[in-house]
Amino acid sequence: MAESAYVDPSAHVIGDVVIGEHSSVWPNVSIRGDVNYIRIGQETSIQDNSVLHVDHQTYPCVVGNRVTVGHAVVLHGCEVADGVLIGIGAIVLNGAKIGAGAVVGAGALVTEGMEVPPNAVVMGTPAKIRREVTPAEQARFKENCDWYVMLARIYKGQES
Repeated sequence: MAESAYVDPSAHVIGDVVIGEHSSVWPNVSIRGDVNYIRIGQETSIQDNSVLHVDHQTYPCVVGNRVTVGHAVVLHGCEVADGVLIGIGAIVLNGAKIGAGAVVGAGALVTEGMEVPPNAVVMGTPAKIRREVTPAEQARFKENCDWYVMLARIYKGQES
């Protein structure tokens, strides 16, 4: 784990897990790299009650830089590229790949092996591509990511 990363004391991080610089893991998160590896990039936030796990044979879990993983998300054996927003309560299953800058809507179910193109917005159960991310949304997501980087520094006592 990077020294600059924040991991809440109530979070559980076990196994082969790497957490990048200035990333944050919030209360009650479970990150289980017990039977395969998990990689979390820089300036990424894994919010409260989320679960990251892996498939023991084929699918690690790889999360890119500047990703926002909303509250109570499940990421299982999937790949999430840079700049993605995963909405509250979404589930992303084995072998799914979420392209850079994409959005997975709150409560969506990204089924096994689904490939979400860059900058796509997917919603629903099962998730379907609805449209592209707008420039205004991209700006808002950047601000949200910056906010969580700052908040993690505050929690670590690195600034006030």
